[in-house]
Amino acid sequence: MDADLKSIQQARQLVARAREAQRVYAGFTQDKVDRIVAAMADAGAAAAEPLARIAFEETGFGRVESKVQKNLFATRTLHERMQGMRTAGIVNRPEDGSIWEIATPMGVVAALIPSTNPTSTAMYKAIISAKARCGIVMSPHPRAISSTVRALDVVARAGYEEGAPDGLFGCLEEVSIPGTNELLEHEHTDVILATGGTAMVRAAYSKGKPAYGVGPGNVPVYVDRSADVAKAAADIVYGASFDWGTLCSTERSVVADTPIRQPLLEALQSEGGYVLSDSEKQKLREILFVGGKLNVEQVGKSPASIGALAGFMVPRDARALIAEVTTVGRGEPLSTETLSPILTFYAADGWEAGCDRCIEVLDFGGMGHTLGLHCANEKIIEAFALEKPAMRIVVNTVAALGSVGYTNRLFPAMTLGPGTLGGSITSDNISPLHLLNFKRLAFETYPINHGSSGPRGHAGTAARPSARPRGSWIEEIEQRLRERAGNRPLPAGRSAERLSDGLQVRGDSETQTALDESRIAELIKRFKK
Repeated sequence: MDADLKSIQQARQLVARAREAQRVYAGFTQDKVDRIVAAMADAGAAAAEPLARIAFEETGFGRVESKVQKNLFATRTLHERMQGMRTAGIVNRPEDGSIWEIATPMGVVAALIPSTNPTSTAMYKAIISAKARCGIVMSPHPRAISSTVRALDVVARAGYEEGAPDGLFGCLEEVSIPGTNELLEHEHTDVILATGGTAMVRAAYSKGKPAYGVGPGNVPVYVDRSADVAKAAADIVYGASFDWGTLCSTERSVVADTPIRQPLLEALQSEGGYVLSDSEKQKLREILFVGGKLNVEQVGKSPASIGALAGFMVPRDARALIAEVTTVGRGEPLSTETLSPILTFYAADGWEAGCDRCIEVLDFGGMGHTLGLHCANEKIIEAFALEKPAMRIVVNTVAALGSVGYTNRLFPAMTLGPGTLGGSITSDNISPLHLLNFKRLAFETYPINHGSSGPRGHAGTAARPSARPRGSWIEEIEQRLRERAGNRPLPAGRSAERLSDGLQVRGDSETQTALDESRIAELIKRFKK
């Protein structure tokens, strides 16, 4: 049989199996779903190192140690952060009982997997799909078929052993463009989850299906004169060298406030940055693109390997290549997203000029994605938050990892929406909640005709009294915190309202959260820390 026909047929079979399995899985309880997800995450974490080696050997991209870290993030960290997230049945029933929210799975997910992060992305997408009670069929990048298949197999087997219906997880092994198109266009494909290059994401959006997609990042990092220069340099080089720049959220350009230009360059060098001469920059420009396309031979490679490819020597222990330039755009190839540890370096006098330069960089291939900011001036931080066209602005951290939620409390994700600025329907870090529809059952609250309204809240019970104001619940939590923590006063910034940030997952009203003993216990644990 022709290879394309084999691919098309396999796509049809996998979608059919996933659909039948998902119909069964949609009836699973939250407890059963959570046991399956836990088993998948544990299995993926246990296989983090061998899967990292398989991905590196197959693609030639990145660093094994970084891929191990990504695999653990996409399994163990993801699972930890999903604790308490309700995705089955009635997930929200307010105290007054006026509206119930019922989580319903979207169905079968078609997932496109990139070659730069094949194992971590495959496991992450399988786990969030399982959490949402969805089936999933993956189409790997042709360069990463074996590693993607192996990664899915690890978590799928664990899920099946815990009771997931057979066929819930599928992956194309006969990969072709016609086969991938069949997967995306199939009548029983319900939603598309696309991670990869611009062309692939655009193709996903053209299929007439609901789709979440993320394209290039080209992340700028502004370092203000108020910043801790040594920490900023350490964070920037760590991000650029992490898996040799294969994350779309990797730092690509550094914009230095003019007064700290030289100290920052020196700090970057002390962290392993190699500053290119004018002749080396020109040689690098000449090999970045081949036939108008990004040269894949420099993607995910070490600085020394890239230097050898371009024809100059770079120390083997170098962690990033630093090219100081003055322009952004097609006339400066170094200002593009290279998916490698190449950092362009700009100087700008004052944060307003730095802001303008960052916007230029974002506009050249990374609009809406991520911006890094190293700064101690709260007014400048606020200005960046309000004005910059990036859906993730990460402050005083490694941008490559902060954007995905590794170094902060953003949801841990390997797919990051750039919003409509970047051509996406979402600006979120994609979670299981994005693979759910929420059905709402609404009781009458403003009657036209008066009479007995029947049950409200829990079926068969009378309407509950109206909810108390939010402020009174906060006061009650704080009082209970003080009592349980030895009647110590709550220090500034540690109020119950502040501590409860992030605890409220979908499915918990404010009043329910206030009275939920397990959540109060978690607040107390945070307070004691």
